[in-house]
Amino acid sequence: MTTRKPEELEGVTLLGNQGTNYLFDYAPQVLETFPNKHTNRDYFVKFNCPEFTSLCPQTGQPDFATVYISYIPNEIMVESKSLKLYLFSFRNHGDFHEDCMNIIMNDLIE
Repeated sequence: MTTRKPEELEGVTLLGNQGTNYLFDYAPQVLETFPNKHTNRDYFVKFNCPEFTSLCPQTGQPDFATVYISYIPNEIMVESKSLKLYLFSFRNHGDFHEDCMNIIMNDLIE
């Protein structure tokens, strides 16, 4: 039984979708959010992605990294499946992973 109203989940389209489209190029539009029901308290949300890859802009070879994301949500939260698909979209993106981390941070803050 859910405590969420259908209108709170309108922006969550990827979760439970068996026809997931995997994007191989940087795709910030894949990020989805939903309302934080617990804005009255501060708490951490953490995601770990041990298999992040982008392409080295110098060699074109995969640049591997482990990404740790931790945030205290305000009004909205990032839906985790959309975050995984978003991180996967960097697979063919040509940037050092250090640069990708700043792109990711900017996208999540927006």
